[in-house]
Amino acid sequence: MSEIQAAHAHTPLPAAPGRAVRIGIGGPVGGGKTALVAALCRTLRGRMSLAVVTNDIYTTEDADFLRRHGVLPDERIRAVQTGCCPHTAIRDDITANLDAVDELVALHDPDLVLVESGGDNLTATFSYGLIDKQIFVVDVAGGDKVPRKGGPGVIRSDLLVINKTDLAPMVGADLDVMRTDAERLREDRPTMLVSLREQPDAAPIAEWVTALVRARRS
Repeated sequence: MSEIQAAHAHTPLPAAPGRAVRIGIGGPVGGGKTALVAALCRTLRGRMSLAVVTNDIYTTEDADFLRRHGVLPDERIRAVQTGCCPHTAIRDDITANLDAVDELVALHDPDLVLVESGGDNLTATFSYGLIDKQIFVVDVAGGDKVPRKGGPGVIRSDLLVINKTDLAPMVGADLDVMRTDAERLREDRPTMLVSLREQPDAAPIAEWVTALVRARRS
């Protein structure tokens, strides 16, 4: 069994051939959620059909960023303005996000829909009525204490991404401590330490996502 297969073994996707895989991407402000969405779109758009839903409280900032950088055609990106705490729209009242996802699925029949949360805190989680799997993104700039602070996003997300490893020497963060604390809290759920600045293709995360889509297709 490969590392990627092992990472999914404890929570396989239900069989649903033809249904888009829906992956939520959450985490605190500034961790790199939009950068990760952009990287995944660039890396995967030649392999599969994609669509994206972004969430911001009052603006369409993240959707505008993705459109400006041409990661997908404009019509494959939808912006949700939550007008409330970000976790409310992805966990408590998911109606606006479900509507956006359903519209994209009806128009484009994608293999993968990425749903990016607005920036929130360590308690943010997605409803599994909205997504199949969730990625939680934190960054090294917050210090190596972040993983051991725990919270539902850190502990229960299907994949934890610790981003901006290139900043560790500048902020005095110990990456081995962050990895060890994350693995201790998360048991068998995977954790990846990356620098999207140094790895703009987000290759290990793209592989993790691709394995999900392949499993759903088969």
